[in-house]
Amino acid sequence: MSAPMRNFQINRGTVAFAHDLVMAALSFLLSLWLRLGDSLGATWDDGRLAFATGLFVLVAAPVFLSQRMYRGIWRFASVNDMITITRAATLTILVFLPVMFLLTRLNDLPRSTLLINWFALLVLLGGPRFVYRLLKDRRLGGFAGAGDQRRIPVLVVGAGNGADLFLRATMRPDAQYRVVGLLSESRGRVGRGIHGVEVLGTLEQLEEVVAGLKQKGSPPERLILSEDGVNGGLVRQLFDRADALGMTLARLPRLTDLKDGLADKLELRPVAVEDLLGRPQTVLDRGAMHGLIEGRRVLVTGAGGSIGSELVRQIAECAPAAVCLVEASEFALYTIDRELSERHPDLRRRALIADVRDRLRIDQVMAEQRPELVFHAAALKHVPMVEANPLEGCLTNAVGTRIVADSCRAHDVALMVLISTDKAVNPTNVMGAAKRMAEIYCQALDHQADDGGAGRGRTRFVTVRFGNVLGSTGSVVPLFQRQLAAGGPITVTDPEMTRYFMTIREAVELVLQTSALGYGHPQRYQGRIFVLDMGEPVKIIHLARQMIRLAGRRPDQDVKIVFTGLRPGEKLFEEIFHGAEAPVPTERDGILVATVRAADYAPVAASLTELEAACRRLDHAAAMAVLHRLVPEYRGAAATPQSVS
Repeated sequence: MSAPMRNFQINRGTVAFAHDLVMAALSFLLSLWLRLGDSLGATWDDGRLAFATGLFVLVAAPVFLSQRMYRGIWRFASVNDMITITRAATLTILVFLPVMFLLTRLNDLPRSTLLINWFALLVLLGGPRFVYRLLKDRRLGGFAGAGDQRRIPVLVVGAGNGADLFLRATMRPDAQYRVVGLLSESRGRVGRGIHGVEVLGTLEQLEEVVAGLKQKGSPPERLILSEDGVNGGLVRQLFDRADALGMTLARLPRLTDLKDGLADKLELRPVAVEDLLGRPQTVLDRGAMHGLIEGRRVLVTGAGGSIGSELVRQIAECAPAAVCLVEASEFALYTIDRELSERHPDLRRRALIADVRDRLRIDQVMAEQRPELVFHAAALKHVPMVEANPLEGCLTNAVGTRIVADSCRAHDVALMVLISTDKAVNPTNVMGAAKRMAEIYCQALDHQADDGGAGRGRTRFVTVRFGNVLGSTGSVVPLFQRQLAAGGPITVTDPEMTRYFMTIREAVELVLQTSALGYGHPQRYQGRIFVLDMGEPVKIIHLARQMIRLAGRRPDQDVKIVFTGLRPGEKLFEEIFHGAEAPVPTERDGILVATVRAADYAPVAASLTELEAACRRLDHAAAMAVLHRLVPEYRGAAATPQSVS
């Protein structure tokens, strides 16, 4: 902060302090006059009056300073400032009373004068502050004039703290918006108001309320979400209804969006895809997550990918002893390593280029870094691409997982977490089937966790399965965004295709929560697969239409939607549980666990050995035979690879 600014603040505080001392003196004189009236001059001579008034000011001065009355800004005077003033006035009277008694025995000072003085001091200290705020905000007389009519009329969803914040912002002279009404989820608030704006109806009455406002000549142009954590299904519904009424949907900025605090001008944010698909935030046991990672050496495979990089970010927030980033892509590794160095310059870290399919390299990394926790996020995820390169998919997703898991056991890693996918359930593609093989192997290893033997029985294996995450590799959302930027068309495989979605941040938070849960209760969850609660599946065609409207365009008019048909390995509906995996709730919201259907370790290990040999000698038929044998529910074709369309 510059020296002139510091001097300005000091001078402003001094002026306010001087103002309050003058008001204190006036309050004492006023209270005597109100109590004694015309007899004041006969009872009190000028000397006694000056002495008593000066004594009152001398008592008030240190009291005012002790209550920190000069840290607030008058323009933003609020109830909290009034409480501070009330406390200061009360202390001043309570201190002045015994001091005056000791010096004068309260001769000729009626006791009721002090009560009157308390009220007078409150008015003289608080009144100027609030009048100043009203003048600065121009809320006195004629504020809602012609200028107010030039503002954008909006209808606000919600009648709580968020609506209060937005209404206060619209009272400023430079506000862009004019609130013409409120909608509430509760019928009990209909007819009531906030800052003079009435709650006109419930969310179910949106169309009726808009029609009524149009008749009054105040049709709203925007619908504003004022509260955080609104269910994604409700946001999608409001988005469609607002669009049908010719209105756009926007939301207030979340607290996490306000990097520099609240500004005088509160900017609305457009509704994003995350808002349409989001769910109420799951309550997390952050203490358990922090306790799992704090002070431990952590290694993340696939650290440069979408899931892996977010894992690295959140792990770094939990104070690990060191973080090792393992990634096959040089550029992806450089990117996350650079980001980590900027965000956490004091964190010990190593960025290592390594392929999980290279057994010697992985063993070397484990031996040198000695991690205590390993998060295995490395995988090939794009279904059609893996379908066209099935041997590579098997080597990375199945064999690579085995190599990492075996190395974890050999080097006494305490916990390995496998990031799996809903495509491993009743798979119709190589990517999902290979991931299912990885699940089976880690389950078998976890069931052996209590076996004896050198280098065995010390590693726990936790498998976490979830669906699509927004913005991840292979996700449909970035594809739609690129197609929209190019002007279309938007390509959708089938009108009936549905998928589960969650944000990357939420998925990784739940992965860490699940890891702490599985590691903390090894017997209860031994060999189980944790499944994140993905909420309700979303139709891809609906998502495409909503993204087009979010871009300010009209589906099928401004931007065409083209159906391309299912690509190799794709299916219309994803599942998160196999028929033999009845879901079981856990003690943490948002996390379910699948009933065990694990295989014995020996035949699984033998099959993976056979699969690796087939892949490395490029024997496609033998590899697919192993895949079908170990994952009997796999319904993919055993045909030769083909190009990606």
